Amino acid sequence: MATDKWAYPQAMWDERYREPEPVYGTRPNSYLEKQSSRFMPAGRIFVPADGYGRNGHWLARQGFAVHTVDLSPVGVERSRKTAREAGLTLTIEQADLSSWNWPAAEFDGVASIFLHLPPELRNKIHPAMLRALKPGGILIIEAFTPEQLQFHSGGPKDASLLYTADLLREDFAGAEVLELEEVKVDIDEGTKHSGLSAVVHGVFRAR
Repeated sequence: MATDKWAYPQAMWDERYREPEPVYGTRPNSYLEKQSSRFMPAGRIFVPADGYGRNGHWLARQGFAVHTVDLSPVGVERSRKTAREAGLTLTIEQADLSSWNWPAAEFDGVASIFLHLPPELRNKIHPAMLRALKPGGILIIEAFTPEQLQFHSGGPKDASLLYTADLLREDFAGAEVLELEEVKVDIDEGTKHSGLSAVVHGVFRAR
């Protein structure tokens, strides 16, 4: 996900996803794994910015009907190849989320994992995520907070791209807050996400 105003353009993601080693590991995000039981069994789950597919593939293995969208054609092709080789069925789409035709009330769940956006895009895309949920649908989000700037375990180095609990409460106003907290956790997600980290965890239910 990027625009010419964002510090992380498509070319960066393409270069990152060309690396032979999966730089964010192969396992699903641990917070998503823990919270996924909140999703409706076999429900339709949307995963924005899924890169080479580690979270979307895992959700598909759990029996969910998964739709992923990522900006990077390199990441998308890698995700499609891995899915084919694993015999997984899911929709893997290449698109820019800022211009994507967001649906309304279509998904049972959204999993936004370390999708960091500049304010002008976040203010557009976070509400779109919520509108894409059916009533009662669940949104799970994990992101780095500004405190992450003191650590070397990954994430943006621009404070404007980092989130707080208060910011997410405002972005998803109108949804029921099931969980929302800023915590420090040890993450182990490949070479780009590894070590003690400052994150915000959130679970919201669409009304």
